[in-house]
Amino acid sequence: MDKELFDDLVKSLQEAKAISKGRRPAARRFDISNPDVKRVREQVGLSQTEFAQMMRVSVKTLQNWEQHRRTPTGPAAALLKIVSTSPDLAMRSLYA
Repeated sequence: MDKELFDDLVKSLQEAKAISKGRRPAARRFDISNPDVKRVREQVGLSQTEFAQMMRVSVKTLQNWEQHRRTPTGPAAALLKIVSTSPDLAMRSLYA
């Protein structure tokens, strides 16, 4: 391995360690907020049963999201973001 590349890797690891121990602030930080599931569902005008079917989850899971007992993750969170941003396009695409 090239010495310069190795030195850069060591420096990066030292920075990461300092950040994880709170001795140095992170250069970038991303805060991702989850959409309000109930608001999104009401925005598209679907019942809990209809919205759960569209999301391919159980009604109980949807209720847990709406009551903030659970948080949608992965593809479900991405789909909720799409539905909240562009409901008409999302609904056309999902029901085509």
